[in-house]
Amino acid sequence: MRYDMAIIGAGPAGLSAALNASVRNKNIILFGVDSPSLTKTAWIDNYLGFTHINGNELNKNFKKSIESRKNIERSNKKIQQVYAMGDYFSLMLKDNDIIEATSVIVATGIDLKKDLENEDEFFAKGVSYCATCDAALYKGKEVVVIGYNAESVEEANFTSEIVGKLTYVNMYKNDIDLNPSIEIISGEEPLEFIGEDRANTLRFSSGKEISADGFFIIRDSSKPERLVPSIAVDKEHIIVDKNCRTNIRGLYAAGDIAGRPYQINKAAGQGQIASLDSAKYITLIENGKYEKDFWNK
Repeated sequence: MRYDMAIIGAGPAGLSAALNASVRNKNIILFGVDSPSLTKTAWIDNYLGFTHINGNELNKNFKKSIESRKNIERSNKKIQQVYAMGDYFSLMLKDNDIIEATSVIVATGIDLKKDLENEDEFFAKGVSYCATCDAALYKGKEVVVIGYNAESVEEANFTSEIVGKLTYVNMYKNDIDLNPSIEIISGEEPLEFIGEDRANTLRFSSGKEISADGFFIIRDSSKPERLVPSIAVDKEHIIVDKNCRTNIRGLYAAGDIAGRPYQINKAAGQGQIASLDSAKYITLIENGKYEKDFWNK
């Protein structure tokens, strides 16, 4: 299915972008769940119009703003990768389904957890980020899931029914509901991957090591360059201009992923900026009036 705009991330930047695009009659799909960094904030005293409010209540107010908007479709599915296809984008979902959008806004926030050593080196060489996508490659083999969230539990249970042996490195919480066949490692901090042509060993900070045929890391978010191949970044942030445009035509970034300060006010404002410019871009594409120098203005 083709949408005018796909927004990845449902925090302040993503919700702001969705609202403003909806007002401009664009057909939108919004991916993501509530932002933990917002909902877990005890008190907010610097958001215009609210003198003293907790993050969960502010988030509820944000969501109410788009509830009645019929041209916003919501999805909790995880985006694996975004590919630029010229005048549109192809978004690959967790279940290998694909949707298309004329423009994309990345508003995923950032995960401040550091990569494991050699994680980048062994990406797609024994290290992956979607167990349900790649589990079939390890049928009858040994795999490790390093889990940081609820999704990792679901992925581990699914994968355990396909592979020969699954070990779950628990970085999430104590009361997890895993299949009895899954071996659990708790209280150990994963440090680095070891191997030659591909990763075959995970070493922990304690010195403990485990070997496997494949490793899956399930976090809340991943590096932007893994999400969007060829995106220009500065460390953990996507590089944007004053219009929140990236180096890829039709693709925008807003909120924490676009740089500091990590503030709700800034995120909501950038979501609006990205959305308004994206709506203008979409209209030009639809009317066949796109100018080659538009993206460089």
